[in-house]
Amino acid sequence: MPFMHSAAHETRILEIQRVLREHALDGWLFYDFRGSDPLAYRVLLLDPLMHVTRRWYYWIPAHASPQKLLHRIEPHVLDLLPGHSNAYVSWDQQQELLGRLLTGSRRIAMQYSPMNAVPYVSRVDAGTMELVRSFGVEVMSSGDLIQLFEARWTDRQLDSHQYAAAALRRIVDEAFDHVREAVAKNQSLTEYGLQQFILSRIGDAGMITSSAPIAAVNEHSADPHYAPAATNSSTITRGDLVLIDLWAKQGAAGSVYADITWTAYAGATVPEKHRTVFGIVRQGREAALEFVRAQMQAGQRPFGYEVDAACRRVIEAAGYGAQFVHRTGHSIGEEVHGNGANIDGLETQDTRRLMPRTCFSIEPGIYLQGEFGIRSELDVFLTERDALVFGLPLQSELRPLL
Repeated sequence: MPFMHSAAHETRILEIQRVLREHALDGWLFYDFRGSDPLAYRVLLLDPLMHVTRRWYYWIPAHASPQKLLHRIEPHVLDLLPGHSNAYVSWDQQQELLGRLLTGSRRIAMQYSPMNAVPYVSRVDAGTMELVRSFGVEVMSSGDLIQLFEARWTDRQLDSHQYAAAALRRIVDEAFDHVREAVAKNQSLTEYGLQQFILSRIGDAGMITSSAPIAAVNEHSADPHYAPAATNSSTITRGDLVLIDLWAKQGAAGSVYADITWTAYAGATVPEKHRTVFGIVRQGREAALEFVRAQMQAGQRPFGYEVDAACRRVIEAAGYGAQFVHRTGHSIGEEVHGNGANIDGLETQDTRRLMPRTCFSIEPGIYLQGEFGIRSELDVFLTERDALVFGLPLQSELRPLL
């Protein structure tokens, strides 16, 4: 016998319907083929590892009971969800039944982003979009809806972030102490060795990470995604600029990430150019954070691209705009790059609004090819009226290690 839907799923559907009415949408259409839309599984509280080989649709109207459209050989894949099931076998029957589900609807949400502006949201293929639009409906992006049900943190998740941020902040100091000791004693320490030291400290703190941290010196720090290899990575010596970027979370299900970047100088006196570039990066970081705080305290919900602009203006005014080659920040959640609004007006024009109980990084960087790169990263958690940063103190100057 099929499973009956759970109270959690029933509650989730009622929450979705309330939000649909608030946004003046007639419904939200979920569609998946062989895992093509992982967001659908997350929002609908489904097991992403379930075995599904045929197309399924789940239609949540704003004012009526949900409807399922399933292939006849896989009739039970959405049993956990409430609503009437409709079965199809042939492609034309599928299209006919889908058209019936959408009859009378004018504006619906799907995992779609105009011009693929936000690829995190663009999960529905162009052909399916053509099919849905052929029924006379206007498809709106579900980007902000996704944030409401995927990117907002629970109190327990916020606690897990605070733990991770404090642990990473402690590991930063331990990592730079490790560099200081190695350089002072003329001991061999490579970028890879420093990376592995950081990984071991992450494990000691009871945390996990999706990939190894960045440990980069000199010209390698000018590569934003540099990854030291086990062989032939640079040895850290006196006078090197050292950049570390580390991200991790607790191992318990539902835990969320913290993600920070610090730089230091393996010498006694920081060179003037290094100090100047760090100061510009810090000013950009602070401008972005203060913009968000002022907006939230005024009851506004800024767009991701607006925060990027607040940061980028500072770095461009200093003459380093061409050396700031990535977005200002990214959403943070159960994945280090989450599904909420990114702080981005460069790589994409992120028109999703920043919402309370979501988190994102602010991490401007200036990358001077063949010389060095500076990045400074913090994480921002939004309340209804403020922007909070954990893992204090923040980096205020480029640290000399000797």
